[in-house]
Amino acid sequence: MLENNADRIRNVYLAGPFFNETEIGNIEYAESVLKKRGLSVFSPMRHDVDAERGTVEWAHKVFELDRHAIDKADIVAALYYGSNGDTGTAWECGYAAAVGKPVVLIHVFRNASSNLMMHCGCTTNISLKDLEIYDFNVMPVYEFEGEMY
Repeated sequence: MLENNADRIRNVYLAGPFFNETEIGNIEYAESVLKKRGLSVFSPMRHDVDAERGTVEWAHKVFELDRHAIDKADIVAALYYGSNGDTGTAWECGYAAAVGKPVVLIHVFRNASSNLMMHCGCTTNISLKDLEIYDFNVMPVYEFEGEMY
């Protein structure tokens, strides 16, 4: 729990896949909601590096850019699609948890099954719609309530 205004959540790293129109739309929705709520959002979808896409150099630069952005963030908010979730998002959540960052796992499909390492490894579990009302400064904890493995 955050105690004073100096500790208020300001910088959010928004993790999540953006490989198709649905995923891109969900990232855009989350970006919009978070920004309307006065938060600064780092969205990997909006950032690229100076290297040829698909090369080893590009991969290393993207990895370092994203890892550095997680290090600078106050919190990681991650769009999660259940058991078929993105491995990059899973890594971002795990890294954030390992370095002591709170992780809000946003279940895009509330009824989707979940890997226990994802929903137990994060600080809280909310739905995509809950993003509009979730209190990022108090950080209430909600357990995952669905099929898990």
